[in-house]
Amino acid sequence: MKIGLTGLPTSGKTTFFNLLTHSSIETSAYSSGKAEAHLGVARIPDCRVDFLAGMYHPKKTTYAAMELIDLPGLVKGASSGKGVGNQFLESVRKVDALIQIVRTFTNDEVMHVEGSINPMRDIDTVNLELLLSDLGVIETRIERIENSKKINSVMKEELEVLKKCRDGLEQEMPIHTLELTGEEKEHLKTFNFLSVKPMFLVVNVDEEQLETGEYPQKGELYSYAGERSIPVIEVCAKVEMEIDRLDEEDKRLFMEELGIEESGIDRTARATYDYFGLISFLTAGEDEVKAWTIKKGTTAHRAAGKIHSDIERGFIRAEVVKYSDLKALGSMAKLKEKGLFRLEGKDYVVQDGDIINFRFNV
Repeated sequence: MKIGLTGLPTSGKTTFFNLLTHSSIETSAYSSGKAEAHLGVARIPDCRVDFLAGMYHPKKTTYAAMELIDLPGLVKGASSGKGVGNQFLESVRKVDALIQIVRTFTNDEVMHVEGSINPMRDIDTVNLELLLSDLGVIETRIERIENSKKINSVMKEELEVLKKCRDGLEQEMPIHTLELTGEEKEHLKTFNFLSVKPMFLVVNVDEEQLETGEYPQKGELYSYAGERSIPVIEVCAKVEMEIDRLDEEDKRLFMEELGIEESGIDRTARATYDYFGLISFLTAGEDEVKAWTIKKGTTAHRAAGKIHSDIERGFIRAEVVKYSDLKALGSMAKLKEKGLFRLEGKDYVVQDGDIINFRFNV
């Protein structure tokens, strides 16, 4: 899954990208109008991987990861090609989901592109450009169907769905928030609409706002997100940068001093993973402890294919252990004694945190 980071210029978008991917892309205190997108991989923190690594002392430890794209900064009029609008919209089409970085921090040295801090205005600006782009595509397609000499049953069904989406967009409701049936969604697949992509919000606060828990329009922002079932995470990029520069021991002490149990960047990575329907199953041994990313609802047979197509093709059964059971009892031997070591068939639906060894024959 490719996740796009979006937001207005000087919102801290590229800083978050650097923190999540441990990159060093140049940032600017001003709107640079950059057109290029940056690619990176973000590791998903996982205490289960840490536990298994401590148990097996493997030669290699691999965490789950997701691909991130730092999209060009968006400005008003992007849907009509203003600024780097065309590049921005084309980049959005390539991602599966979006994280919108919303600025609430104040910094006289980093001027807001609109001249003032107004998070709801900024959210509306980004969303409106996505909605307008989709609306333009829909209106063009509706006109073509209605002007066709012959309209078949499939076109009639498509027309109804498009009108439903148009009505929602005109009420400023992204397509992904509309209640559409599976059949209706099938009609939309070929369009690659921008507002179909799920999105959640990361609020970039300053140090004072982090401490007080208050920032401009917080109530409005949470009401907006609640009505649309959009998660919100509050993170201070400035503090996160300071944390990121420390070694592990100093990092732990610094976070304890600030009363932070988990860094905002780690919370962002994990929330992204969860919100977009991803889970991890684990494999463990002396060679490697690894977390494998799959979609919720994936069967053992298909999960085996994540490791290697030969394992999927020659699947016999899966040896499954719950992470919570292993942590509680401390060893595989004790799990077997308690009858908690299970053999599952190819239709078993893998659960988040399952520790699996696949039996196969090719």
